[in-house]
Amino acid sequence: MAKRFGGAYSPGGNPRPTAGQTTASAKPPAIKRLNPVGLRVNLLFVVPFLWAFSAFFRSSAGMVQHLGVFGLMLFSAWLTREGVIAHDAYDQRRIARRPAIPRKVFGSVIMGLALALAGFGSDANLTNALIFGVLGAGLHLASFGLDPMGDKGMEGVDEFQTDRVARAVDEAEDLLEAMSDAIKRARNRQIETRLADFQAHVRTLLSAVQDDPAQLSAVRRYMGVYLRGARDATVKFADLYARTRDETARQEYIDLLDDLQENFMLRTETLIDSNRQALDIEMDVLRERLEREGLRPADPDPH
Repeated sequence: MAKRFGGAYSPGGNPRPTAGQTTASAKPPAIKRLNPVGLRVNLLFVVPFLWAFSAFFRSSAGMVQHLGVFGLMLFSAWLTREGVIAHDAYDQRRIARRPAIPRKVFGSVIMGLALALAGFGSDANLTNALIFGVLGAGLHLASFGLDPMGDKGMEGVDEFQTDRVARAVDEAEDLLEAMSDAIKRARNRQIETRLADFQAHVRTLLSAVQDDPAQLSAVRRYMGVYLRGARDATVKFADLYARTRDETARQEYIDLLDDLQENFMLRTETLIDSNRQALDIEMDVLRERLEREGLRPADPDPH
C-alpha cells in the first residue's frame, strides 16, 4: 500500500519532540485567523476614486466639491480600517484597554460629512446634505459597529503593570512579524512552517503573561533579548539561504529554532505551574479560614 512521505519539517508534518516534551506539548494546535480587514473595508478605499475621477469633468466649484468628498471618504476609510484592526486586537486579548480613539465612530462621522458635502450640490440644498449625511453616518456605523467602549478583564489588575505587559507584548509581536516577513525571502515552505510552529509557542507564553501581568519580570528576557536575537538570526539566514541554498545553514537554523522552542516551552510550563501553585495556596488559606470561622461544612462521613 502506498504510504505518504512526510518528515518532521515537511509541510503539514509534526516537528520532532525535543527531550522531555510530551506529544501534546510538542505542538499547540494552529489556529488560522481571518484577516480582520475584509472586502467591506477594502471597498471603502475604492469608492472615493470615483469622485476623484469625476472631479476633472466639473467646473471649478464642482472640482473642489468632488475632491473634498474624495479626501473625506479616503480619511474615513483609513480610520475605519484602523478601528477594525484595533477592535480585532481587543477581542483577541483576555486583558485589554479600550482604544484611546474610537476610530470607527470617527470614521462614521467623517463618512457622514463626506456624503453631506456630496448632497450639498451646486444648488446649496441643506436638506439634501442633512439627509445624505445622517444616512451615510448611520449606515456606516451599522455596517462596522461601535468601537470597544470599556476595558476588558481589568478588575483587580494593576493598571501600571498591565500597561507594561501590553507594551512588551506589542514589541514581541513586532519581532515575530519581522521574522515572518524575513523568512519569506528564503522561499522554502518547510522552513516557514517550522518558524510558524515556533511562533505559536512564543504566543502561548505571551498569552500566559497577559493572564498574569505580575510575571512579566520573569519572562522579559524571553520576550525581548531572545526574540530579538531570533529575529536577527532569521534575517541573516533568510538572506544567506536565498543566495546560496546552503543546506548546512538551513539545518543550523532549524536546530536554533528547536533550542529556542524548548526554552520557551519550559518557561511557559514554569509560569503556568507557578500560577497553579499560587492558586492552590490561596485556596488552602481560604479553607483554613472558613474552618476557623465555622463556615465550612464538615466533610461527609465516608462510612
